[in-house]
Amino acid sequence: MISIMSGLFKVIFYALIAYLIYIVIKTYQSLKRIKKPPQKPSLKPGIMVKDQICNTYLPKEDAIKEIYEGKEYYFCSDECRNKFLESRKKK
Repeated sequence: MISIMSGLFKVIFYALIAYLIYIVIKTYQSLKRIKKPPQKPSLKPGIMVKDQICNTYLPKEDAIKEIYEGKEYYFCSDECRNKFLESRKKK
């Protein structure tokens, strides 16, 4: 009878140790998640516009804006803007 009781105590003891290890691991993982700073989105939010010369899309806030004959045009560089204006002068 004593050997059965001692075996039962061993099982309970090891189960308790396993449970404590589980709790420590879960607590560590939750603390790790809390400490991470929120990640910033890699893409800029906003409206994309098309360059009329090289057909490149870029964020509107980064584009060079030109108003020509009452219409807005957007360009990726001064070079593309100048090419656009030159092509309009020829017409």
